Amino acid sequence: MVGASAGAAGAAPKSSYHFLHPGGQPRLTEKVPVNVVFLGYEPGQVGKTAYLSGLPKKYEPIVRYRAVYGQTEKLGITYTYDYKVSYGTRSYEDRFFKQLGKLAKPAPLTQYQTAYNDQEKNVKDITSNNTIDAPSVEKWLAFNPPAGVDTRRNTIFFINWYGRSDFKFHVYTKTGEADPDTGYDFGKERDSRKIIAWGGTTADDEETGLGSTRRVWFHDLSAGPESWTTNYDVDNPDLDGDGVVDYRMPPTWEYTAGGFRAPSALAGDLGLITRYVAINLLFTSSPLYPAELPTAEPPKSINIDSNTYEGWPGVDASQQYIKPKLVVDELSELRWRNRLDFDNQDLPYDAKAQECYLGVLSDTSCYPDSGYPAFANLYLYNWANLDRTKDDDGRVDYELPVFNYAVGAGVGVPALGFADDNYVDGTQTGVFCFISPEVVQSGYGLSTTQIHEVGHHLGMSHPHDGYDSETGVDYEPGGEFLFANAGDESNSMMSYIDVNWDFSQFDRDNSDRFLTSAYNEAANRLAADVLGSGKESKVRGQLRAADVLLGLATTAFARHDYRAAYAFAEGAYNQVVAAAKRAGVDAAGPAKAMAAEADAARRSGEVHDPHEFIDTLAPDSPRSQP
Repeated sequence: MVGASAGAAGAAPKSSYHFLHPGGQPRLTEKVPVNVVFLGYEPGQVGKTAYLSGLPKKYEPIVRYRAVYGQTEKLGITYTYDYKVSYGTRSYEDRFFKQLGKLAKPAPLTQYQTAYNDQEKNVKDITSNNTIDAPSVEKWLAFNPPAGVDTRRNTIFFINWYGRSDFKFHVYTKTGEADPDTGYDFGKERDSRKIIAWGGTTADDEETGLGSTRRVWFHDLSAGPESWTTNYDVDNPDLDGDGVVDYRMPPTWEYTAGGFRAPSALAGDLGLITRYVAINLLFTSSPLYPAELPTAEPPKSINIDSNTYEGWPGVDASQQYIKPKLVVDELSELRWRNRLDFDNQDLPYDAKAQECYLGVLSDTSCYPDSGYPAFANLYLYNWANLDRTKDDDGRVDYELPVFNYAVGAGVGVPALGFADDNYVDGTQTGVFCFISPEVVQSGYGLSTTQIHEVGHHLGMSHPHDGYDSETGVDYEPGGEFLFANAGDESNSMMSYIDVNWDFSQFDRDNSDRFLTSAYNEAANRLAADVLGSGKESKVRGQLRAADVLLGLATTAFARHDYRAAYAFAEGAYNQVVAAAKRAGVDAAGPAKAMAAEADAARRSGEVHDPHEFIDTLAPDSPRSQP
């Protein structure tokens, strides 16, 4: 990715190539279509001008974890947006809401609807409830859009059923996809998973696939109230008592005089949802970690190298709570040009391993002279013993290190999991996953945690935290951005809502974009070394072929064909590798130089203690709610 340095070659040489920029940045641009359809909202309620005024004009993604260390590492991608706003016609809305009515099934009030009714300041009581299958609504909207709306491109449907004579109180559900290790169906069993938004399902999703590629997300403030965005609570502006208003969007009927929010705020609030959820977190996100992996060259084959500390007496956690085929199948949908496989070995939960694990829980370093924080215990211990995990050396290009800790009742876990970095510059290192009787009782095994955390390692962010390019703010759901939890209500493995275990269409799009940039950058970086060798005339054919392929990648990217862009960029990099070999240049040289810089920083003692983005299962987390 694009960092402060142009690469090992220093200043970029002058180049006669059009798309290959030796030592320079990728120059990828896309005018991203964003369709916005208001259903049940009239222009007098949500004015187009007021709505559009808060939306971004452009976005430049960065590597978010680098920013934790004070580095702004851009990807060389610039998005601008083509907004097309429309309001449903009366005939179309009649068709749509008739369909909602058909899908609605009477159900008891959720505990959060009851909690809403029990407040002092709610403007009305929920008198009945219905459940509506969210994937069915997504599919209907995807294939029955209003005239002129192409749902193959990013499309938001803002829904308001309230105020019509056929209105029914309702919540949306996503059921039938239980945790594969425990059989616990969060969507069925927990009221906190009754939702007001959904979308992002892929064409080939095993459970609810759309059949062809569509990019739809709907959001309905006339549903609920709900737990996930805490919009059922209209009595307490500051939910956690920190003196900052926890901003969320209440139900539609609360936008009224004397309600939770003034009617004039509705357009701006839907604009906030569009900008800080749909655009920044779903449609055009920033990667958490670099999409390129910490290897000498971009790998073609990746081994998910699972290692389990069996510290749960009487339980073989690696056998009982990991589904290797599922892990590989789901991750292969994201990294579709890599060959992935999986293996597991059990490691001894000996005195030192236990000391380091318990030290994370008690904030006690097991390497007190290292200068690293206690949270780095697991990283330090496993990196000191990394050689014993290298059971596929030479067979695959990259062994992606995953460490699972299985502990007995009452011991505790620091999180469901986290994808760690090196505490120096934000480069990804190991993936850590945790299981105990209490974790299983909560509904979780290890398989889905592994998929989620490896997703982070490969660059994916949550759909509830992210980066706003124009303001330079990295945010998570709390305070003024509490409403960002709405992004979890999408068909993404990276969400916390736990009702599906797939990567969304938005995840796939963003990963392909990130990898297009990564291969483009790698080609540029290596090309600088090739030109610096003085043998350009010998390899000009390969470099021109790389230039042509990068041109095709740039065009495909601009035309929203992200998969083709990724493939062309990889092909361009391979051409530069061939040129490097012919010129006698080490293809791994740029990566080695970057690794040496990180090692020098590590030896200098410039260690940080970020441990942000931990996938918590704390009692106050939305995913812990009943």
